[in-house]
Amino acid sequence: LTFTVDARSLSGHKFPTGYPSRRTWLHVAVTDAQGRTVFESGALDSTGAIRGNDNDVDPLKWEPHYEQITGGDQVQIYEPILGDRNGAPTTGLLTAVRYLKDNRLLPRGFEKATAEAEIGVYGEAARDVDFVGGGDRVRYIVDAPAGGSFTVSVELRYQPIGYRWAHNLERYDAREPKQFVTYYNALSSSSSVVVAATNAATH
Repeated sequence: LTFTVDARSLSGHKFPTGYPSRRTWLHVAVTDAQGRTVFESGALDSTGAIRGNDNDVDPLKWEPHYEQITGGDQVQIYEPILGDRNGAPTTGLLTAVRYLKDNRLLPRGFEKATAEAEIGVYGEAARDVDFVGGGDRVRYIVDAPAGGSFTVSVELRYQPIGYRWAHNLERYDAREPKQFVTYYNALSSSSSVVVAATNAATH
C-alpha cells in the first residue's frame, strides 16, 4: 500500500518556532476493515516519547528527515537538533554551536537554497526536493495484506517539550530540575496536541 502525505504550513515562520524543545511530527496509522492496525508510525507513548524516534531512545542519536517511510520505526519529525562543538546532540543552549538537523516546516516563499545560515535548513531536508517553502511531502510504503480495504489516518501532532529535553535534566542533582522532571512524567501521556488530522479509505 503506497500513499503520500502533504504537510502544509500556513504560518509566517518556521513551524514549530521559538524555544528548540518544540517539535511537530506525523502520526500515521493504517487499519484494516476490522479496525486492526497493520501499520503505525509516530505514536506517542505514555512517557512522552515518540515510538521509533532515535533521539528519545539514545541522547547521542537523532531521527533523520525522510523522503520515504517504509517501517514503523521511521518517523517524520519536524524539529531542530542542536549540536555541541564535538558534533554531539545537546539540549544545553550554552553548549550548542550548530544545527545537526533543522527540518521545521518552512513558511511559504522561503528559499532554502539561498537562506542565511542562521535560518537555514540542515540535514537530509536540505536535499529533499519535496521539502519546500510552504510544506513537505512524504511517501509511505506499507506492508499490507493483499485484497483488503484499509483506512489511512494522519495526524500532525505538536509537543512543546520533547522527551529528551525533559529527561536530560535528570543528570542534575538539584531541586528545580528534579521537580520539573516529576511534573513532566506526571503529564507526559498528554504532553502533545493534534494540530491537524485527516483520513482516507482505500479499496
